[in-house]
Amino acid sequence: MPFIKIYIHVVFSTKNRIPYFNTPELRIKVWKHIKENASQKGIFLDMVNGYSDHCHCLISLGSNQNIEKIVQLLKGESSYWINKNALTKEKFFWQDEYFAVSVSESMIETVRNYVKNHESHHKKKSFAEEYQEFLDKYNFK
Repeated sequence: MPFIKIYIHVVFSTKNRIPYFNTPELRIKVWKHIKENASQKGIFLDMVNGYSDHCHCLISLGSNQNIEKIVQLLKGESSYWINKNALTKEKFFWQDEYFAVSVSESMIETVRNYVKNHESHHKKKSFAEEYQEFLDKYNFK
C-alpha cells in the first residue's frame, strides 16, 4: 500500500459567475452534498465551502486519482443533483475552467481556515478580486 499525501486546493465557479447560491442555507446544502458524494466516490475531500458563485475544495489525492477526473466527478454530479432537485430557478451549470494548486504540508491549516471561513472572507472581497489574487499569487498567465 502506498503512502501518499498530496493536497490540492481546487476552486471552481458557477457558469458566468451567476450567484446561484444566494442563501447560506442553500450553500450549506450544496457543500454538504458535494462532501457526501466525494466520500461515496472514494475522494478524500478535507474541506468544502464557498460563496454564492464559487466553490473551494481542499482535496487529498489517492494513488489512482488525478485532478481532472476528481473535478469532473464533483462538478458533474453536483450540477446534476442541483438540477434534479430544482435548487436554482434557472438550469444550473458550473464554469468549465477551474483553479487547482498544490498545498504544502506546512500550509494545510492555513488553507483549511481560509476555506472554512470563506463566507466572512467575501464580506471584504469579491470573487473577481479573489480570482485576480489567485492569478497573481500562483503566477497563472
